[in-house]
This record gives sequence, C-alpha cells and structure tokens, in this order.
Amino acid sequence: MNVRSLAFRQVRDICEPLSCKPVSGGYMFILTHSRAELSVNGSRKVFPAETAVVFDDSVRWECFPSDGALVCDWICFEAGSDAEYLGTLDIPLNTPLCFADTDFISELVRNISSEFYSLGQRRGKMLDTLMKLLLVKLSDAGVSREETVQTADPHYSSLAELRAKIYRNPQQRWNVDSMAAEVNMSRSYFQHIYRETFGVSCIADVINSKIEKAKEILSETACTVSQVAAMCGYDNEEHFMRQFKKATGVTPTGFRKNL
Repeated sequence: MNVRSLAFRQVRDICEPLSCKPVSGGYMFILTHSRAELSVNGSRKVFPAETAVVFDDSVRWECFPSDGALVCDWICFEAGSDAEYLGTLDIPLNTPLCFADTDFISELVRNISSEFYSLGQRRGKMLDTLMKLLLVKLSDAGVSREETVQTADPHYSSLAELRAKIYRNPQQRWNVDSMAAEVNMSRSYFQHIYRETFGVSCIADVINSKIEKAKEILSETACTVSQVAAMCGYDNEEHFMRQFKKATGVTPTGFRKNL
C-alpha cells in the first residue's frame, strides 16, 4: 500500500470543505470526528461523528462541516501490487460506515502518520503493515457481527497486529512460543500460517526488526555498537554483530561509516 498524503486530526472550518478526487486507481480514506455532511456525486446527507468512508476514483465527493468545524483524519493511498488483496477484503467503497468506538482505528491512523513522516529504515514496511491492518478493520466493520468476514486470509488481522508490535518493540525477547500465545495459536500452526501470510518466518521477522532498529540508531545517534546491541534486545554484542553483517553485508561500524 502506497500512502501518498494524509492528515491526522485535521480541523477545517465551514469555508473549507474537504474534497479530493483520487488519482486513477487511487483511494481516499476519511474518518470524521465531528458531524459531517457528505456529498457523493451530488447527493448530500448528514452523518454522525465517527463515520468512515473509503472513496475510490469512480466518484466525486465533498465533506462539509455539519455544525461548527469539521474534524477528521484522512489518508490518500494507492493499492499498487496489493490491488488484488484489497479486492478480497470486500470493503464497501463509497459507503459511510458508522462506528461506536473508533479508538483503535484512530490509533492506527496516528501510527501511520508517525511512520509516514519518519526517517526510519523500516518506514515502508511499517506503512504497508499498518495500512493493511487498517483496511482489515474497515472490512470487519462492513459486515454484521453474525456474518463471517470472508477474506483471503482470515488470520491476517491478528497476525498483522502482532507483526506491527514486533517491529515497534524489537528489543523485546520474542520467541515462537510467546508470539504464538499472542494470537492464540499452537506453535506449529502459528509458524506455518505466519510464513504463508508474510512470506517469511516469524524468527526471520524478529531478527529483521532488530536489524532495522539498529540501522536507525546507527544512522541517527552516536551510540556505541555495544549500546545499539542492548537497545535492540541483544545480550551478546558479538551475536549482534554477526547477525547485522549477515543481513547487511557490513559490520555496524562499517554501516555507519558508509552513511
């Protein structure tokens, strides 16, 4: 998922309706935090706060304040190579979805915004994971509680949450048993479904999260190699150096010199 632009908790007054026709093949996600009036292809209707919509490039729309200012989050994105995956989620496009509690979705948007403006080495991977998790949550909202969400991978939501947690906390002592427990799966099934979902083993992802964090620290601080190792969850500096060189082709010191 390629995020093109976004705004978190944007406030627009009555003279500033939100309007943006996505580029060909693009999408616009909006989450309102105030009453809003949506105009879709000329048809206007007022919706309560905590309404979400994913617009595609087939409609012209505007979002107006219903009373006072318009407070909203929005993300303009392209599916790219994930277009087929997006189609499997069956998100009701151009259709307002009302939520009783948007705290989790709002936190996802906050995290997406933070990653979008970051300079971290893992920025692209984190944006992709967080966007997919956001879309899965929207897919869940598009069906009733009595229905079963039919997606290409029914485990994707919980696995994506876990993967995002791993990359946010590379210093944690992750192992197969603890990760499997996070998603309530048996050890063997978890290892199988994780690799099938992400194309990489769970342990390889843990190592990669540590290496990406190490790159970030080496790039942005003057911490010693020993300090970097500890900050990335390594007890042994030599073990860290071996894994770092295997992953990047250079030692941590060499990586810093090449910046």
